[in-house]
Amino acid sequence: MKLRRTSAIAIATVAALGLAACGSDGGDGGGAGGGKVKVGIKFDQPGLGLKTGATYSGFDVDVANFIAEELKLDVEFVEAVSAQRETLLKTGQVKYIVGTYSITEKRMADVSFAGPYFIAGQDLLVRADDASITGPDTLEGKNLCSVKGSTSATKIKEKVPGVNLQEYNTYSLCVDALKSGAVDALTTDDTILAGYAAQDANKGKLKVVGNTFSTENYGVGVKKGDTEFCNQVVTALKKFIDSGKWQESVDKWLGPANYKPGEGNPPTPTCQGA
Repeated sequence: MKLRRTSAIAIATVAALGLAACGSDGGDGGGAGGGKVKVGIKFDQPGLGLKTGATYSGFDVDVANFIAEELKLDVEFVEAVSAQRETLLKTGQVKYIVGTYSITEKRMADVSFAGPYFIAGQDLLVRADDASITGPDTLEGKNLCSVKGSTSATKIKEKVPGVNLQEYNTYSLCVDALKSGAVDALTTDDTILAGYAAQDANKGKLKVVGNTFSTENYGVGVKKGDTEFCNQVVTALKKFIDSGKWQESVDKWLGPANYKPGEGNPPTPTCQGA
């Protein structure tokens, strides 16, 4: 009798542990059908990734949501500022990042990319009444703002050594500095700049120079070496493009700024750096 009682307790314990394991939902979430995952986006990029209260909007948000729907993932958005993106992926704090994340050789040493899903170009945002800045060759001695950890900051340092570069944590801080006169220009991708220029608070106050001087291939950042998940994201991106939803999203979010996607759009995504 004692043996039977002991056996019954053991079986109940194993069953309870099994139920606890089934009910556990890790932050990573695994691959397709993996359940709840955290996804990094930008919170301060109008038309691309913008948080307003408890809602998220923009082209990159549409991309992130489409991937989640295709892979049957329940998404929780978290902010992925430029300087923290590689760390967020390497430490598993997010499953993937969709946030104007340019594919570069340097970054592929730390993360893998599904992309490109969009091709942008670096440009300049200035005050509407400023005719002195027409491109990177007119930045010598000017106060220029960009974001820490961005490819824009790296490239402008190389292209214009004489510029006074100030690196902030977010683009919205750069926009505030530009409007107040603390800096003379903001540099980043033309998509981001167009979004800011089109905001009601900035209409007539800011303008995009319209002289791009780089090619930025946006990719979805995933954990380095996770080839299976990377390929799943590539498949979702291709469907997003081929279904016409890519164009619909571009028209909805960037069209009001009179922005037209440049040459090579929409691109053909692949898994890179895996």
